[in-house]
Amino acid sequence: MNYPHKIFYKMRILLILFTSLTIISCSKTPSAEREILAVMDMQEKAWSDGDIDNFMMGYWKSDSLMFIGKNGIKYGWKTTLDNYKKSYPSKAAMGKLKFEVLKLEINGNTAYLLGKWSLIRESDNLGGYFTLYWKKINESWVITIDHTS
Repeated sequence: MNYPHKIFYKMRILLILFTSLTIISCSKTPSAEREILAVMDMQEKAWSDGDIDNFMMGYWKSDSLMFIGKNGIKYGWKTTLDNYKKSYPSKAAMGKLKFEVLKLEINGNTAYLLGKWSLIRESDNLGGYFTLYWKKINESWVITIDHTS
C-alpha cells in the first residue's frame, strides 16, 4: 500500500516541475538579451534605410551619453546625432550596416556588448569593432557608452 503513494508523490513533483518550466519558457516578458538584440536589429535597419534619426533611438537621449571614436570622447545625444549626420550626409554614404555580436554580458539593469560592424557601400566597404555599455532606463534598454573603432 505504500508503493502507490510513492508513485503519486513522484508524479506530483514531476507535474509541478513541468508546469514551472512551461510557465518560465512561455513567459510574455522578453528577456534582456532579446530586447538588446532587437534594438541592434532596429539600428541596422534604420541605418541601412538612411534614417539616422531612427538609428539614434537606440541611444540614451541625454547629455551624458558618451561616444568614443577616432576623434576622442564626445558627450551628448545631440552631439552624437550631429556628428553622424556630418560624417554620413547621404544614404549612399551610409551604405548597408551589419552588426556581428561577439559577446553580450548582462548583469541586472546593465549590459556589455562587444561586436563587429561593417558598412557595405557602392564605393567601398568599411568595418571595425565596437563596445557598447547598455542600461535599462525607463523600461527600455539604451546605449549609454559607445566606443567604436
